[in-house]
Amino acid sequence: MRKFFIGDLLRDRDIHKASQGVQYVISAHGSNEASEGDAESVDYQANIELIDQAKVAGVKHFVFISVLGADRGYEDAPVFKAKWAVEKYLQASGLNYTILRPSGFASNLLPLAERFRQTGIYLLIGDPQHRLSIVSTDDLARITVDSVTTEGAQNQVLPVGGPEILKREEIPRIFSRVLNREPTILNPPLFAFDGLRGAIGLFNPKLRNSLGTLRTLLANEFFCTPAEIQRLETIFDLKLETLESFLRRYLGV
Repeated sequence: MRKFFIGDLLRDRDIHKASQGVQYVISAHGSNEASEGDAESVDYQANIELIDQAKVAGVKHFVFISVLGADRGYEDAPVFKAKWAVEKYLQASGLNYTILRPSGFASNLLPLAERFRQTGIYLLIGDPQHRLSIVSTDDLARITVDSVTTEGAQNQVLPVGGPEILKREEIPRIFSRVLNREPTILNPPLFAFDGLRGAIGLFNPKLRNSLGTLRTLLANEFFCTPAEIQRLETIFDLKLETLESFLRRYLGV
């Protein structure tokens, strides 16, 4: 029998109620605009409480969705710092766990693709040569669910990316192939973003801090090695989907 509980991760009593009678926990939440980028409360404290309640409830397996690069020490990125702290807390908790570190989500590109479909414009901030591997959100969902029962995923930290290492400049080219439209690429330098972030900080210091995570994503490379992808496909017995295939399915082309 399935039971559904809708609650607020910022309320301890809701986490307590949600943990009762549960065998597996998958923590896939994260801070965003709706939470005003509050990584301390949403990405860190809510997960710590969730882990503690999972221990009390005798949960068999805990899956935590972290982020690729969480262990790199990005001091200006609140989400990375919070995820890294939770990773260490979970590993020391005594719970059986799987920590997944996905790179960019393919689903995050869908609004950009729709805008490209309408305008032909793609905004690429920073170095177009930076590499990344974007994971199909459907593949990530399957891997996440299968982690609770897959032997090779037990007590493992696994990078999760797509099957290709792409340069950032290749994304508008993929959009162009999928949507049959020539791209107009706008490529402002990273210091333009820094200037905007600094101006925002004069009026909203909290938002400025939360934008540190976005800056980290723009300023660095986030990709999985071929060996890491091969290991992932072997453990979960699947063939990871390319970004172009994902976009064609969701954009209906």
